Amino acid sequence: MNGYYVIGLGSMGKRRIRCLMALGVKPEKLWGIDIRKDRCREAKEKYGINIAIDESEVDFKNINGVIVSLPPNQHLVGVEAAVRHQKPVFIEASVVREEVEAIKRKSGTIFAAPSCTFIFHPIIKEVKRIVASGEFGKVCNFSYHSGQYLPDWHPWEDVNDFYVSNRLTGGAREIVPYELTWITDIFGFPQDARGYFRKTGEIGCNIEDSYACSLCYGDMLGSLLVDVVSRYPSRNLIINFQEGQIQWKWDKGQLDVYNAKTGEMSFIKQNKPLHEEGYSAMIDEQMYIDEIAAFLKGIQDPAAYPNTLDKDWKVLQLLHKIENSDGGFTRG
Repeated sequence: MNGYYVIGLGSMGKRRIRCLMALGVKPEKLWGIDIRKDRCREAKEKYGINIAIDESEVDFKNINGVIVSLPPNQHLVGVEAAVRHQKPVFIEASVVREEVEAIKRKSGTIFAAPSCTFIFHPIIKEVKRIVASGEFGKVCNFSYHSGQYLPDWHPWEDVNDFYVSNRLTGGAREIVPYELTWITDIFGFPQDARGYFRKTGEIGCNIEDSYACSLCYGDMLGSLLVDVVSRYPSRNLIINFQEGQIQWKWDKGQLDVYNAKTGEMSFIKQNKPLHEEGYSAMIDEQMYIDEIAAFLKGIQDPAAYPNTLDKDWKVLQLLHKIENSDGGFTRG
């Protein structure tokens, strides 16, 4: 029993198939399903997996786990399939709070692993280690900018052809909890969160493309700017400690570490990213592989997986708090 069932064969579903194959799962042990015939055909031709027309064709006796790679507002459909067959389930990044609430209610009898991809990024792991070590004293503040250009996400299709053009699941709105997941893993949950969100540019669809968020931890402050109008993809992080500073620029592939006690700067270099054709050269496929490896370990020991539905829900509560604090704007 070492097969897996992937529900949704879009960009992320195909990525999860590649992850499983990189971890040694044979294509004949993989089943996939999608309402779009072109996606089914592509997955079959590229990877040689089994394609199901409907769920009844899948031999669940030989399935170890289910991977739900559907749009964020359709995750429950995939989770319900996992519940019906009492199989552990991995769920892609969430953005719809009500969807997570429903999943929490319905998935109590199975292990459910919500995505937390960036926790597995090598630089983010180094940042967590440094913060936890206390070697530079307390954190005073941090600022982080995550910027991308939405039409570059899937250059092979129009933004209106997938979920990022929906205001509920819009590209910028989705990335806020995506980033908050690793931020709260390192710093914990803030005491308060406020912000603004607006449509600031033209990206081919009618969504809020920029979120400016302020996080209050009492004697520590954080700022998060997420946008999908950046023509050059950016992830820029600065953390100021009492006795030092660390900086990370995504495109540099290294973490700059300044020790104020010695006056020395050191550098932690990231290994060359594992690149998949069609995506930005800065996107490291290895973190997705490591995430699925953690899910497979979590099937044996759920405590080994670093995220939970409760944490996922709390992150989405932060998103709602940020949106609701914007007195000059209401979501239609």
